[in-house]
Amino acid sequence: MIDLYYWTTPNGHKITMFLEETGLPYRIVPVNIAAGAQFEAAFLEIAPNNRIPAIVDGEPADGGAPVAMFESGAILLYLAEKTGQFIPADLRGRLEVRQWLFWQMAGLGPMAGQNHHFKIYAPEPIPYAIDRYVKETNRLYGVLNRRLADRAFVAGDYSIADMACYPWIVPHERQGQNLDDFPHLRRWFGEIAARPATIRAYELAKSINTQPATTDAAKKVLFGQTAASVAPR
Repeated sequence: MIDLYYWTTPNGHKITMFLEETGLPYRIVPVNIAAGAQFEAAFLEIAPNNRIPAIVDGEPADGGAPVAMFESGAILLYLAEKTGQFIPADLRGRLEVRQWLFWQMAGLGPMAGQNHHFKIYAPEPIPYAIDRYVKETNRLYGVLNRRLADRAFVAGDYSIADMACYPWIVPHERQGQNLDDFPHLRRWFGEIAARPATIRAYELAKSINTQPATTDAAKKVLFGQTAASVAPR
C-alpha cells in the first residue's frame, strides 16, 4: 500500500494519474494546503519542503523499511522504476523521458505557476509580471506543440513525461492560452483527457476538495511563507 499525501493541484494530479493507470493500491491522505496542513510536523518529516505531493511506500522493491519520497518528478521516476511502467527499458528511451520530465519540472510548472499567481491571486495587477509569465507560458506551449508535431506523445509511448505535463495544461484558459493556436498540443491534450485513468484521477479530486475557491485567509497561508513557516528541529 502506498500512502499518497495529496491535494488537488497540478503536481498532485500527476501522481493520481500514474496510480490510476497502474492500479497500484494506494490510500489518499489529504493535505489541505489552503488550511496550512503542509506545515504540520508529521508531514514535514516526509516532505521537508512543505509541499505536496509526497508518498510513503510500505512495500519498496528492496523489501526494507517504508520509503518516503517528496517532489512530484522524483515520485514519478520512483514509481515508474518500481513498476517498470511508463518509462522505457532502453537507455535512450529513458533519457528522452527524463529530459522532458525535467523540462516540465524546471520550466512549464514554475512558469505556469507564476502565471497563475500574477493573473489570478496577486492582490493587485502588475502588468509587467502578467505579461512576462503569460508570454513565457506561451513560449513553452510552443515548445511542447513543436515536440508533438511528429509523435503521439512527448517521449514516444505514453509515459511519466506526459503525466507530468498534462495537469499544467488543464488550466490553459486561465493561463491566457488558446489551444487552437497549438494544434499538435491540442490533439495530445484531448487524447490524455479521454484516458479512463485521467478521468478517474480528476473525479477523485472533486470528491476531496469540495471548496476549491481561495479565500483571503488561504492566500495568506499559501503566499506568505518564510523560513519561519518550517518548524525548526
